[in-house]
Amino acid sequence: MFEPGDQQDIERIRAYYDDVYYKDAGGGDGSVRSHYRRLSGRLRIGRDARVLDVACGTGEWLRACVDRGAEVAGVDLSPKAIEVCKERLPKGTFHATPAEELPFEDERFDLVSCLGSLEHFVDPQAALKEMQRVAKPGAKFLILVPNAGFLTRRLGLFGGTDQVQAKETVLELDAWEALFSESGLNVVDRWRDLHILSWRWLRNRKLYRQPYLLLQGLLLAVWPLRWQYQVYFLCEAQESRDT
Repeated sequence: MFEPGDQQDIERIRAYYDDVYYKDAGGGDGSVRSHYRRLSGRLRIGRDARVLDVACGTGEWLRACVDRGAEVAGVDLSPKAIEVCKERLPKGTFHATPAEELPFEDERFDLVSCLGSLEHFVDPQAALKEMQRVAKPGAKFLILVPNAGFLTRRLGLFGGTDQVQAKETVLELDAWEALFSESGLNVVDRWRDLHILSWRWLRNRKLYRQPYLLLQGLLLAVWPLRWQYQVYFLCEAQESRDT
């Protein structure tokens, strides 16, 4: 349940994503970036697996899952992003709704993902509990979050993404893990996110920034986990570990 005033925050954030972040959504050829394909392989997503992506954006990660035979669903605060998902993935199930109130029945999904979005939610803990409600017993949870210990951030050279305009709460890795534990999840694996090591990602950045970002990407490949920009957490429900 939302606290008083949360709905106003949600509407403000929704307006940002519709009017700014996804202003030009729907362009491009609908192709899937290689790091999503590698990620779907790492997780061994198989035919008929049920995958829910929370804050799914325009559905690129889910397209990688569909290519491996998965049945997919997604929610996002932005109706504009959800319309793109429905167009590109007509067999999927999509809803424009907050992550804190998922419109799915209990124990439906084999994998619930939330990639680079938890830090923007009004109530991250409520969203994590909802993710567990709709997950099957033994399901996995894949969560990608930013790291307040990111070395470039610590040096004052990075102040956050453009989504700071809406809401962005960044924690250190141990604090994220504590939040997951308090919300009922155990972390079973962690690994670095190296998606910026791609020419496609660099091409979408301003020309004068590309050399700096390429150098940073190469350094991320050797920096320890505690200095990484973003980190994947693979989790399972504590009840699954206890049984």
